[in-house]
Amino acid sequence: MWIDIGANLTHSRFNPDRDAVIARAFDAGVERMILTSSSGPTVLAGEQLRQRYPDHFWITSGIHPHEAGQVRDEDWETVSTFAKHPGVVAIGECGLDYFRNLAEPVEQRRIFEKQVDLAIRVGKPLFLHGRDAHPDMRAILENAGSDLPKAVIHCFTGSASELDDYLSMGLWIGLTGWVCDERRGRHLLPLLHRIPENRLLIETDAPYLLPRTLPHPPRNGRNEPAFLPHIATFLATHLNRDLADFSTRLRTNSFDFFWPRPDFQETFPHE
Repeated sequence: MWIDIGANLTHSRFNPDRDAVIARAFDAGVERMILTSSSGPTVLAGEQLRQRYPDHFWITSGIHPHEAGQVRDEDWETVSTFAKHPGVVAIGECGLDYFRNLAEPVEQRRIFEKQVDLAIRVGKPLFLHGRDAHPDMRAILENAGSDLPKAVIHCFTGSASELDDYLSMGLWIGLTGWVCDERRGRHLLPLLHRIPENRLLIETDAPYLLPRTLPHPPRNGRNEPAFLPHIATFLATHLNRDLADFSTRLRTNSFDFFWPRPDFQETFPHE
């Protein structure tokens, strides 16, 4: 069984065949998925989808840095209200993105700081996005001090020094199909062994980041949660890990991060 800790299933690219995509994920053994939110409307859309699959889907509640410049009062009300909902397992996707700069950096930092405070108040983990903004990301997280909750840097694509910084702050590391990309992800392969085994999580970030090593990639170039086992197999190969043991490790990590241990024991009893 696999857990995709980050899938954008409310994205419009899934509108034509969302149910078929979900069915393929289940067939591939992806039993749980966390639906990533990036704005007030996507929180609501994620909750509607979660209600259809309450034993398989959970959601995050947050505002992506791309959206930071157009946050309305009602958006923040939605995010902060749903943050307390039992179906919400993390605050985010939040952080900073100076690569595209679709919102002014000052607004990105303001909205990010509000979400760090929100996570502290509701006692839930942070689902983080960071790109070309590491010094400011680090400063905001460090400013939370000992109050900083569990946090995962989603879709990590950074340098060795950035990885060391995040690990020193106790962050978890989320890897995607980016690691399978021989053009952009090659630098990540030597870093895999530096990630503590109990702080590694995997995700597809579907519909983005289709693994380039898929033997039969879809013609539409769209990533799906069903491809998560391929990412795991790629990682297990480069880490010289037995795939079955690696699967158990990743599943345990996901539950340790997002859900209490009793839930893990009840849902996936040790055989």
